[in-house]
This record gives sequence, C-alpha cells and structure tokens, in this order.
Amino acid sequence: MNQKATPSLRDLEHHDAFIGRHIGPDDAETAAMLDTIGQPSLEAMTDAIVPANIKSTNPLDLPEAITEVEALTKVRAIAKKNKVFRSFIGQGYYGTHVPNVIARNILENPAWYTAYTPYQAEISQGRLEALLNFQTMCADLTGMEIANASMLDEGTAAAEAMTLAKRMVKARNKGSTIVVFGDAHPQTIEVMRTRAEPLGLAIKLANSAEEWDAAIAADDYFAALIQYPASSGWLMDWSGEVEKIHAKGALAIFAADLLALTLLKSPGEMGADIVVGNTQRFGVPFGFGGPHAGFMACRDAYKRSMPGRLIGVSRDAEGNNAYRLTLQTREQHIRREKATSNICTAQVLLAIMASMYAVYHGPEGLTRIASRVTRLAAILMAGLKQLGFTQSHHGTAFDTLSLKTGERTDAIAARAVAMGVNLRKAWDEYLCISLDETTTRDDIELLWRIFGGDDAALPDIDALDADAPSLIPESLRRTSKFLTHPVFNTHHSEHEMLRYLRSLSDKDLALDRSMIPLGSCTMKLNATAEMLPITWPEFANIHPLAPADQAAGYKELIESLEDQLCKLTGYDAVSLQPNAGAQGELAGLLAIRAYHASRGEGHRNVCLIPESAHGTNPASAQMANMRVVVTRCDANGNVDLDDIRDKAEKYGNDLA
Repeated sequence: MNQKATPSLRDLEHHDAFIGRHIGPDDAETAAMLDTIGQPSLEAMTDAIVPANIKSTNPLDLPEAITEVEALTKVRAIAKKNKVFRSFIGQGYYGTHVPNVIARNILENPAWYTAYTPYQAEISQGRLEALLNFQTMCADLTGMEIANASMLDEGTAAAEAMTLAKRMVKARNKGSTIVVFGDAHPQTIEVMRTRAEPLGLAIKLANSAEEWDAAIAADDYFAALIQYPASSGWLMDWSGEVEKIHAKGALAIFAADLLALTLLKSPGEMGADIVVGNTQRFGVPFGFGGPHAGFMACRDAYKRSMPGRLIGVSRDAEGNNAYRLTLQTREQHIRREKATSNICTAQVLLAIMASMYAVYHGPEGLTRIASRVTRLAAILMAGLKQLGFTQSHHGTAFDTLSLKTGERTDAIAARAVAMGVNLRKAWDEYLCISLDETTTRDDIELLWRIFGGDDAALPDIDALDADAPSLIPESLRRTSKFLTHPVFNTHHSEHEMLRYLRSLSDKDLALDRSMIPLGSCTMKLNATAEMLPITWPEFANIHPLAPADQAAGYKELIESLEDQLCKLTGYDAVSLQPNAGAQGELAGLLAIRAYHASRGEGHRNVCLIPESAHGTNPASAQMANMRVVVTRCDANGNVDLDDIRDKAEKYGNDLA
C-alpha cells in the first residue's frame, strides 16, 4: 500500500507562497503551457530560448524567499531604525495631513493605484476628470491660462520650464543663459545645472540684489527663474522685475508654492510666463522625498510646446462631455527625437491625491489652512523677538522664517536635534524654520524653548495673537478668486467625497476589475503587502533632508536594493535617483557622454537607435545633446544587424 510522503516542515512553511499568489501561473497551468509548446520543463524552455553564449551559469546570490508575514515583520524592524522627528526644514517639503477618505479610497485603493496610464480615454474617464481637476487647481492658483496634468517633481519641472522658455524665445535670437534667483531651492538649482550643461545652456546664479540687477540688465539671457516665496522665506512683489525681464525679450519663470498662493498675489498677476512647483503639501506625505507630483502652468500660447500631458474636454452632438488626452503631437511616442521632452509618464496617483485634497477642502478650507500656517509663523516670530532674535531680510514671510543666529547657530541646531526637532541651517550663521499644516501651538512653544533655553520665560501665544502683525505685506495679499468651479465647492463632507471618488473609479478600467490588453512599464498590480509600508509613519514622515542618522532604515533598504540589482545586472553600481524610466535613460546617456568626455572623446555624439525602439529613447538622446541615427528593423521589430553594423562603421569613420 502506497502512502503519500509526509511533507517536510520547510514545505509546510511555504516560504515561496508569494510567487504562487502574485507572480504567475500555478503548476497545472505551467504544465499545460509547456505541453502546448512542446517543452518538458521551464529550464528546458529557457535553454531553447536563451543563446548559450549569453546564459549565465552562476547561481544568483540573493536572499531566500520568505512569506509576506515574515517580510512585513522584517520591514517593520527596518522601519523602526528610522527616527521620526518634527521637521521644520521646508525647502519645498512640508508636513501635511492626508485626509482619511483620500488615504483609504485613493492611495490604498487598487481601483486608483493599478490603473493604466490614461492613453485610452474611453476606459479612463474617471482619472481624466480627476486630472482635469488637477490642471484647474494649478492654473487657478498660479493665475495662468493653462496647466498640464503633472510633472515628475519640482526640480525637473523647472528644468523643463527652462527648455520650454528657450524654445519660445529662439526666434528672438537670445543667448544661451538663464538667470536663476539665488534664493531658489538648492535641489532645483542643481537639477537645472545637470540638465543645462549637455544642451549648451548656462546657469547664471544671482546670489544678491546687486547680482540680480546686473544679470537682468544684461542682454545675453533668454529667461529668469524666481522662487516665490523665496527658499529662505521672504516675499516681494516681482511685477517690476518681470517687466524688466520682458523688456529684454526674455521670459519669467516662477517656482511657486501652491498653498501660499491661496493668500498671495499670483505669479500670473505679476506677468509670469511659466510657473512650476510641487503639490506635495496638498495631502501627500514626505516619503523621504517622493514620489510627489510636480506641476507646470504657462501662457496658452505655449501649449503646443509644453511638455507632459494635457487633459481636454470634447462635447458630442448630444451635449455630453468626454475627457481626452490632447495635443499629443508634441510627445515622444509620436515625435521621437523631435519631441519637446522625453517625459512619457506622470505622477498620476499623487496628482490625483493633491487634486482631491483641493476638492475636499475647497477654496475656503485651503485658505483656512494657509491662514493658520502664516498666523502661527507671525506668532512664532513675535515670540522669538521677545527672546532676542531678529528676522533676516525684509521681515516678510508666508511660512518660513530665517533667523540670524551667528555663533550660536550650531549650538541651537544641536539643541533642536536633542529635543527631537530638525531645523534648516542656511549659510553659516542662519537657521530657517518652516511651518506647515501639521504645526500646533505645542510646536511653537517647543521652538521657543529650543531658541530661548530652559530658563527663558515663554511668550503667551494668545497675547501675541492679539498683537503680532501679519508677515504678508498688504500689497501682496491675493484679491483674485480661485477654485470657483462647482467641483471644488461641493464635496466637503466625507460621504460626498466618498461617493464622488467611487463615481469616478466606476468610469475606469483598472486591474481590480480586469486584465488590460496593453503592455506598459506603468501597468502593475502591486501586492498589498508591498503597498502597506508606504503609509507607516516611519517611512511616510521622514523629511528628505533630515540628518542621515534619522534615516538609517531607509539607508538599509536602499543599499539592499542596490546590492540585489547589482547582482542581477552584473554591474558594479546602481543609481536609484531617476524618478521614471525615461529619466533613467537620460541619466545613462549623460553618464556615457561624461565617460567619453573624460577620455578626450567628447566628439563621439552619435547614438544609434533602432526604429522599433520606444519613443523615449531618441527623445532622451536628443536631451543629452546626441545626434540620433535611426537603424532599420524588420516587420517583426527585430534589429537589422547589417544596417546597424553599416551605420556604426559609417559614423565611426566620420567621427574619427
């Protein structure tokens, strides 16, 4: 009598359960597939497909499989290595409260996070409406005529604005220089430098009023970028400066804070041509720097050269509205190396979260949040004055105070860290404090204790509230209306919001309903276990510029992933910095370009690209200032090796 063998404990522990539940077919389905194609095993199938001369015979040194429960336990232990401090660093990243109805029904809902990139409008009407809300929100708050459906982040949005401005003034025979206001966010300046160099553009940084005046009085620049409010917090009306910039035939680019714009005169009212920024503080956590949806708004005249996506509205013969992606002729999948940008994706999920934050709060709610933030800033400053500190620059601010702390700077910063608080050290003798939606009365008193010391008598918040003047000049107060569309003035209760979100998701096809018959790098059904940790405070509430020792868990995760990717790819190092596949292409091409330049072979600028390649490939090569040469493919998309060999020899000889 045959008895079934008793399974081992290792079998019963089922460490590879994740594969069966998430990755692919079960044993019976695999056997049926192999039988159909006439292969005895997956190994044999692989041997038949992969040429022997490129197949690796070395086993991968990767961690053994573990269950989802074990994985989450391990990730929880890693998360605990992060230290969640109160961060008042600012610099483009701020604490925010994610409305629960948005957290549960968008961020944690596969109807929203598994939807295909909305190229198929007929199965994307819900997302397209949400993105139209995003565009309306950005255009209204910036005072511009049109906005796109999100960018990858503020830094790359500024870089894209730089190249958009260059295209728009090209006919005026302007120079190759862009003037950048020195009190812009440092990371934005660095991204612009990286993107400018291969294109032969120059960044002229103006770090003082004198340098700014001299720079915009010159005739050699095509645009100027202004941070509003300044990175260190101060405010001014830039209308007169914009007039000077326009008088030189150049364009004015603003990098603006949307929450501040609920109270401040908009860039559009100052004559701005392009406005960029980040929507992170509209209900999207820090997340150690991302992902967060950037935005771009501009004059209507620039829309055909604007990068990214635009959502438009069509109306049928019966008067029904339908949403669509519009003006795609400027995109890389059609124009390839003639595209205005290599962007082929957008931060749709985060853009939708930000737009629904505006829908949920409405103009009055956003104004209340912004007013509370700036009122707390005024009270904080009044108390700091009582403690002997003075505000630098013009004595103006929305949410960020810059204090000249001199020789006490390092001691105060260290005291703050010891009390669980992060401040921003600016220059050598200044500390900056940025307040946000999450700031409380207790935080204000904590900051006073940090600056005043244990023995200082703390000011009275209510007394200061009665007397402390606003830090926003009356001349800069916003008088124009915004978010007047009914969608921003209707769904303010949780039930109304819940029903609105459900009505939109019902108009979409996502992987929670069906397989989608399109291939895409942006189409995925992430496992729930993979999504859970992103909302944990230890991951969500870490500021990207927090001291390194507060992000030890993140460091461990990042280094572990880099190590595994190196083993999988066979490379020596991996960069996780690019925030999209096409940005990774550009980063790789820039690395290749730098390699050739380091060897004295900077003239090697031809990039051979098969005609079947993804549209971002030639677009990225063009952005790296390479000369794109297209090679032939057969009807099935296979590379014509003879043609690529001929072109390699031809252009190699030409460059020799």
